[in-house]
Amino acid sequence: MATPHPLTTTASGADVRVRFCPSPTGLPHVGMVRTALYNWAYARHTGGKMVFRIEDTDAARDSEESFRQLVDALTWLKIDWDEGVEVGGPHEPYRQSQRHDIYRGVIDKLVASGALYESYSTAEEIDARNEANGRAKQLGYDNFDRDLTDEQKAAFRAEGRQPALRLRVPDEDLTYVDLIRGEVTFPAGSFPDFVVVRPNGIPLYTFVNPVDDALMGITHVLRGEDLMPSTARQLALYAALIDAGVTTFVPRFAHMPLVLGETGNKKLSKRDPQADLFLHRERGFIHEGLLNYLALLGWSIGHDRDVFSLEEFTEAFDIVNVNPNPARFDQKKAESINGDHIRMLDEKDFAERIVPYLAAAGLFDEPTHEQLVLAFRAAPLIQERVQLLGEAPGMLGFLFTDDVSYEADALKGLPANAAEVLDACVAALEPVAEFTPEKIQDALAAALIDGLELKPRVAYGPPRVAITGRRVSPPLFESMELLGKDESLRRLRALSEHLAG
Repeated sequence: MATPHPLTTTASGADVRVRFCPSPTGLPHVGMVRTALYNWAYARHTGGKMVFRIEDTDAARDSEESFRQLVDALTWLKIDWDEGVEVGGPHEPYRQSQRHDIYRGVIDKLVASGALYESYSTAEEIDARNEANGRAKQLGYDNFDRDLTDEQKAAFRAEGRQPALRLRVPDEDLTYVDLIRGEVTFPAGSFPDFVVVRPNGIPLYTFVNPVDDALMGITHVLRGEDLMPSTARQLALYAALIDAGVTTFVPRFAHMPLVLGETGNKKLSKRDPQADLFLHRERGFIHEGLLNYLALLGWSIGHDRDVFSLEEFTEAFDIVNVNPNPARFDQKKAESINGDHIRMLDEKDFAERIVPYLAAAGLFDEPTHEQLVLAFRAAPLIQERVQLLGEAPGMLGFLFTDDVSYEADALKGLPANAAEVLDACVAALEPVAEFTPEKIQDALAAALIDGLELKPRVAYGPPRVAITGRRVSPPLFESMELLGKDESLRRLRALSEHLAG
C-alpha cells in the first residue's frame, strides 16, 4: 500500500500559509470567491498567512482590467491578504509574468539533478509508436526520450529540433491524504512523463504553479475539485523539487466541492447570472450576507443555523469540516440570508449603504443636504422590509419626486369606493396641526375605520397608493410625516381626481 510522501508538511497555527492565485481573465465569479473565502478563513482561523498571487502567463487571455476587477472584488468583500500583489512581501514579484528568471533557475537545478530531460518526440511520432506497439492512442507519450544518448540528442538538434523538457515521473504509486476527501492514490503508470517547459523555453502552468507554491512556502493548497486530477503531477514535481533542494516539504491538499447551478448537475457556469459577483453587488447584496451564503456552499456552522457573522465564521471554520459533496447555488436562500444581515446593520450604516443605490436609480445626482437627511430618516422604515439594497429605490423613490407614478397592480387592487376613502382622508387630515405618525393614524382611524366602518386592510390601501404609488411600501403614517402635511394632502387629492377623471 502506498504511503504519503514522508516530508508532507505538518505545519499548523501561525506556520500555515495558503494562497489564492487566480488568472486575470473575465469577471470574478462566485466559485472563485468561495475559494478565496475558504483560504482566507483558514488563514484567519489558524493565525497563518494568505498570499494573493496572479497567474498571468496567458498573454492572449489575461488583462489588466480583469486584475483590477479581482482587486476590487476582494476589497469590496473585505477579504484581505498578508502578502502578494498590491501589498508586497518577501517573495516578490507576485505575478507569474514577472518571475521568468526565477523559473529558469529552478529549471536548471532540475535538469542538473536529472529530474527533467530533453524530449524531441513530436505528437505524430508518439502516435505512430503507440500504433506500432499496440498501445492505445489516448495513452499519449510513451516515455521514449527518457534515455536518449548524447549522440541521439545531437542528431535531433542537427535536424533543427528544439527539445521540450519533461519531468521524469517516479515509477511508483503516488498517495496523499486530502484534507476533505481522505486518502487518494494515483497508481504507478497512470500518467506518463509530462512536459513542463515548451521547446521555446516557456514553462507551463503545470510547472510554475507548484514551483511558486514551493518557493513561497505554501503549506496548504485549498482549491476546487476540478483541479484534483493535477495533484498527481504536482506530487511528482514536488518530489523532484525536494531532491533538487528547491523546497523541503510537500504541502497538504484539500479539494473543495463543485458549486452547481440551481438546476441540473452541471458546475455553475461563468456565464450564469448567479456566477457574476458584480451582478450580485449591483442588485444589492452586502458583503456580509454574500460571504455568509458562500461559506455555506460546502460547510456549515451547525445543523440548525445558517446566519452568522464573519468573525463567527473564521473562529469556527476548519477545512477538514468541508463537505466533499457538490453544493447547489440557491438564489432565494442567498437573498434571504442577505436580508438577515441587512437587519443586523445599525441604522446609520444601512442608510449610508443605500444612498449609492438611490443615486444609481436617478433619484438624485449629487444629493443635497436635505435629500441626505430625508434618506437617513427614511432608511429605518425599510430596513426590516428589504432583502437587497437594490430594493431601496423602489421603496423610497416616492420621497424624492413630485410626480407619483401609480403601479398598475396597485390601482387594480383599489376598492370601488377608493375616491370616497381618499376624500375622507383629506377631510380628516386637514385639521391635524401636529403631523406625527400617531396623530395621522388617530385621524385616519377615526374617519375610515370608525366613520366609514372599513377594515384596516381596505381603509389604508387607497392612501398608501396615493402617497407612494405602490401596493407595498414603507409604513404609511411615517411616510406621510416624511412628506409633510401639504404634500401628503396634495397626493391624496391627486389620486382622487385621477380616479374620478
